Amino acid sequence: MAEGKQLASEATGPLAGVRILDLTSVVFGAYATQILADQGADVIKLEDPGSGRGDGGDIMRWAGHTPDGAPRDLGPIFLTINRNKRSVLANLRDPDLRPRLEALIASCDVFAASIRYEGLKRLGLDYEAVKAIRPDVIYVHAAGYGSDGPYAGEPAYDDLIQSASGLADLLPRTDGNETPRILPTLVADKVSGLFMAQALTAALFHRQKTGEGQFVEVPMLECVTSFNLVENLYDHAYDPPTGQWTYQRVTNPNRKPFRTKDGYIGLLPYTDRQWDQFFEVAGWGETVAKDPRFSDYAQRAKHTRELYGLVEEVTSTRTTAEWLDLLKGLSIPVQKTNRFEDLESDPHIEAVGLFERYDHPHVGPYKTVRPPVKFEKTPANIRRHPPRLGEQTEEIFGEVRPRTAPE
Repeated sequence: MAEGKQLASEATGPLAGVRILDLTSVVFGAYATQILADQGADVIKLEDPGSGRGDGGDIMRWAGHTPDGAPRDLGPIFLTINRNKRSVLANLRDPDLRPRLEALIASCDVFAASIRYEGLKRLGLDYEAVKAIRPDVIYVHAAGYGSDGPYAGEPAYDDLIQSASGLADLLPRTDGNETPRILPTLVADKVSGLFMAQALTAALFHRQKTGEGQFVEVPMLECVTSFNLVENLYDHAYDPPTGQWTYQRVTNPNRKPFRTKDGYIGLLPYTDRQWDQFFEVAGWGETVAKDPRFSDYAQRAKHTRELYGLVEEVTSTRTTAEWLDLLKGLSIPVQKTNRFEDLESDPHIEAVGLFERYDHPHVGPYKTVRPPVKFEKTPANIRRHPPRLGEQTEEIFGEVRPRTAPE
């Protein structure tokens, strides 16, 4: 087996020099702070010892199956969203720790937390308390619900946010089964994480211009509802509404990969010219192409269900490779439909080196998806393996001097 890639020696991303104290966990906050860590930020993951039974820290450490003989605190999802971070294990309720904690806060540009805000207040880590230690701090609270609403402070998990944001109502509008269903991905956590990463960097930009820190609230429900309604507010964008909820092309039950002789393809002729070309290839020049339901963009939009149904009838007459060769030559948007098992061998993903392999000192060889965004001048990089629980505690506390000595 080939050796894993070497870690980068130093941060080269655009956020190099920014230090983030990270009290987030699970996926929402951890995904956001990994994006920032990849972009150069020094992310210090502050974790609580928990019950002391060996299950402390970020709960996602313990999800999944680690290799035989490897420590259990480096589960696969944790491994995927916690690289480039350092871990400190500290009991935030310990008064003797307070001077060291305040010194650490004072050294950080950003304080990010997903603990409920009332809990942060009880710990003496609300915005006003942290601001008193670091006046220009960017304080980012990853919340389930906005603090101005009646749900503020309630538990928030991906399933709950999908339910409350309307995401769970998408499949019923697609297939006619009126039972709401959860999309099989942690879309609420990940979308909220993207909002959080963007908001945090925007606040840093404001501070660079003005010297001002600020409180930033990133509520999951509001973020995911906003994300959902980009296209699905649709005719309800008007008051009164002019028609339906949801963009009908997207909720068309026939909007799916189309079967070929030996697999599936993603296929989307979009412009009039592309549809004319597809009608010709399909042999429909004298039939479908002249059907008034499919004569222009507006008519096709009204009848996408019928049109996509016809498309699948013809795609099954050729192999995937035949369709790719034929349609890409005509500039008709088409791609092979990959299964998970196909991703690493996809020619584009392989060519750009999206998957990278490293050798972790505690779990051995592991694969990760490199930072996908390219910066010409300040490239993101991978310079630290995901940390063991509390792995850098002494290292980090050794970097800061307590503001006052313990009593």
